[in-house]
Order: sequence, then structure tokens, then C-alpha cells
Amino acid sequence: MFVAAFEPSANHGVGIAFTDRLGGMSQGSYGPLNLGRTDHDDLSAVAANFALLRAELGVSRIATLHQVHSADVVVIDDRTFPADRPGGELGGSAPGGLSLPVADAMVTTLAGVALCIRAADCVPVLLADPQARVVGAAHAGRVGLASGVLAATVSAMRDLGALEITAWIGPHVCGRCYEVPADMAEAVVAAVPETASRTRQGTPALDLGAGCEAQLQRLGVPATHHGGCTLEDELLHSHRRDGAGAGRLGALVWLAPAD
Repeated sequence: MFVAAFEPSANHGVGIAFTDRLGGMSQGSYGPLNLGRTDHDDLSAVAANFALLRAELGVSRIATLHQVHSADVVVIDDRTFPADRPGGELGGSAPGGLSLPVADAMVTTLAGVALCIRAADCVPVLLADPQARVVGAAHAGRVGLASGVLAATVSAMRDLGALEITAWIGPHVCGRCYEVPADMAEAVVAAVPETASRTRQGTPALDLGAGCEAQLQRLGVPATHHGGCTLEDELLHSHRRDGAGAGRLGALVWLAPAD
């Protein structure tokens, strides 16, 4: 079920998890642990996958977003994510569910609520200041990274009182596999120079993970990498490998209740 996971008790009160494809209820190419694609996968299976995840992590709720490759950040609080909200993970896909916030990052000070970014080659980034009890999660694809989604997430966390932020960079397509047209590579490299890469064949590529780490370092946020290349590792979801049949992995961060 997990590529990497850290219990809050061993991580200064902050839980971290990156999921793989295993241990869920979805069928076919999506799974079995698919946490997205509710427009194609069986909705009851995705709901069951989230229920399994909540139980495994020991959290009461999981917050998700309608991700659109933006630099927008939403604050998850009692107003934006009320405790009685139906379909917190599935949004409007669930009967009676409210629409998910349209954004690519979120931050919170709520304990027991896991922030979940979904990805299948893009870079999921989790952030936390355990002392200030502020956590954040960002979806850093090519467009969002170049647009500043990580800087916006760090800024939103600091607005909530975060001072010493640490980041965890999750599984994503690596710089040797993420081949792109030359003009696309040039545009992203102009915004984030550290993304410059080449495939094994010598064609233009992007290293989004290196770009994320470099941007975070400039923001004063140390980062570590967890998990491998989504395209190369068949235990991970990859849109580049599986196309329309790709599921979505989850990157989750949460605060344990205060003592």
C-alpha cells in the first residue's frame, strides 16, 4: 500500500505517506489502489480505497482537490472542509457531495485531517512545520512548478505561522524518462533551470524532482526524495506508461492530535 510512510509518533507529530498501486479494491489497469479517476473507475471502489487508507493511517478525514495544474492554494479549515461534509475525498462525484476546491495545493492546521495530493507522474510534495503545527501538500507538475505552486504553498504555510518547514518529494517520472518537445523544455528551464535534463537517448527532457528540490532550497525548505520513477516502477501509477488507464497514487500529510 505504501512506497514510504512515517508514523506521526516517529516524525514529531506529523504523518507522511506515499501510496503505490497495491492493497485496494479497483479492478483492471487502475489499481487495485486507485485514489483518482472517479470519472472512469468504479466510484464505490475508489470510496472503498479511501476508507482502507483512512483506517490504515488512523485519520478521521482525507481532504482532496480538483487539481488543474495551477499555482492556487486553498486553506483547509472548518469552513472549507466542515466535519459533516459528505464525500470529502470524492467531492461532487459522491451522492450529495460538495464540489472539491479547485487548486493544486492546500495547507491546514487541523489535526486528524490528511491532505491528499493525487498524481501519476507529476511530483507530489508534502511539507510540514511540526513545531508550528502547520502542514501542506502540493501537486507540482510541469505547469504548476513553473508557475510557482511551491512558493505559493510555502507562503500560505508561513501565513499560518510556519517558520521551520521541511519537505518530502514523492514518486514521479524521472528526468531520464520525461521526454518533452525541445520548445517545451526550454520554456520550463527558463523558469526553473534545474529541470534541464536529457533522456537516455539524448533527447530533451525535464527533471521535475530536481526542479522542486532546487525551488524549495531557495525558499529555505530542506527536502528529501521518497519513491522511484513512476514510469519505470510498475508498482506505481504512471500516465505516461498506462495512458487513459492510469490510476492515481496518493501523497498524504497530517497532524496527529496534540497531547
